[in-house]
Amino acid sequence: MDERLATLQQAILAQDKEGALEATRTLLDSQISPRVILESGLAAAMLELGRRWKCGEAFLPEVVVSADIFARCSELVEPALLENPEEARPSHRLVLATVKGDLHDLGKNIVGAMAKTVGFEVKDLGKNVPADEIVAAAREHSPCIVGLSALLTTTMPQQRVAVEAIDDAGLRPGVKVIVGGAPVTQSWADQIGADGYAPDAASAAELARSLVA
Repeated sequence: MDERLATLQQAILAQDKEGALEATRTLLDSQISPRVILESGLAAAMLELGRRWKCGEAFLPEVVVSADIFARCSELVEPALLENPEEARPSHRLVLATVKGDLHDLGKNIVGAMAKTVGFEVKDLGKNVPADEIVAAAREHSPCIVGLSALLTTTMPQQRVAVEAIDDAGLRPGVKVIVGGAPVTQSWADQIGADGYAPDAASAAELARSLVA
């Protein structure tokens, strides 16, 4: 791995905001591909943080700080990514939301970052988003795909509520719905009528691309 990418990863994992921003700028100034910075630097660090969190090697305050740093670094990379048509020209829209009652958005944020690397324009509604807001966003932005995240077993039913609301609004089959989150499974996706399920961010980006192919 490029030492500069490793430096960026380490800064994010160490909650070193200034170090991460400087590493991102250095990579951009060095003409490193924005897609590589996003995938192999930023997203890779957040995936590692997610692994540590799941294993009890990282704790919520660390996750919150690192996620904020990730977002700030992404803001530097995204203009360069979108300016270069050979890197990624958004050709499809993806609306993302963590469902009502759930305040976790780390996984969703990584999905958004990875989706941009495969050419999606991403509209992120944030966390704790009720079904009616998801429907309103689907109407406003006309996405090809809506992605619904739930990190708690208690909020998984809200994915069903959102899918049914999208159905009732007459937005399908023009809009595909994909679901994910720690407790979510393919079986659950089938039960609630989702069009797909992905176990991790990279798989979610590939799934989204396959659904619009």
